[in-house]
Amino acid sequence: MLRPMLALVAALAPLVAGNPARAFSLSEITSGVYAHQGKTSLMTRENAGDIANLGAIVGDEAVAVIDTGGSLIEGRAFLAALREKTQKPIRYVINTHAHPDHIFGNGAFVESGATFVGHKNLPRALAARGPHYLSAFRDQMGDALDGVTIVPPTKTVDQTMTLDLGHREIVLQAWRTAHSECDLTILDPKSGVLFSGDLLFLQHVPVVDGSLLGFLDVADRLAAIEATQVVAGHGPLPAPWPKALEDQRAYLTRLTADLRAAIKKGEGVAAVAKTAGAEEREKWKLFDDYNARNATAGFAELEWEGP
Repeated sequence: MLRPMLALVAALAPLVAGNPARAFSLSEITSGVYAHQGKTSLMTRENAGDIANLGAIVGDEAVAVIDTGGSLIEGRAFLAALREKTQKPIRYVINTHAHPDHIFGNGAFVESGATFVGHKNLPRALAARGPHYLSAFRDQMGDALDGVTIVPPTKTVDQTMTLDLGHREIVLQAWRTAHSECDLTILDPKSGVLFSGDLLFLQHVPVVDGSLLGFLDVADRLAAIEATQVVAGHGPLPAPWPKALEDQRAYLTRLTADLRAAIKKGEGVAAVAKTAGAEEREKWKLFDDYNARNATAGFAELEWEGP
């Protein structure tokens, strides 16, 4: 038991000792807009859940934080790094959806007095899944999950909402079920930066936890947003907009076409899950961790389509 514990302490030491901000990269991608690039990995004890991209937008009066990371450890490191950039009050903490890598760090920001904001479906999703997430991820993250609590939003977005940070208004938009049932994007018109949450994956294979067809539909609608750069939920940042959508659209389109063809032939889901989307394997990291799951979910959705 001692050896694994020492390994964990060594891995997390840069985040929890001395100055945690030094180990947490928070880059100013344009004036007043900051972003952190998570690792392209599964959540583990060693990475403390640091796998998602996070961000912050700073106005003349206040700050909006966008997602908080995959553990309280990461959330605190994010807060420390942000405080090295600005001392302005954190007015809002915005969660782009309910997945643990984006919300497990929320507890680090509670004492800031910020208002937590999310999609209208986020409270329901957290109530339904939160206890399971805490239990399931304890198995793979161990002590790195200590202190994590589920913090739901107190302000929710039905369609669109504008938040004022002081001479800097940001626009939040709620979307139909796509990557998940509670996806939210944040646009900063002043800089032209869009925070897409997991409605966009770069290099990391897209994950379908909502609706395959909805994901394709939303991808097309996203392209109409007047932005110049995007911070995706996972992958390199920033990326040019809307060009950044192309690889994800190709993957989702290929997966959908393969599933429809297999269903038409009468093939079963177990076999299809191994082959659908296979042409895309070399283009994406973590393909074998998620593609079969995507195919299974897509099969269940598409098999009920009309002729």
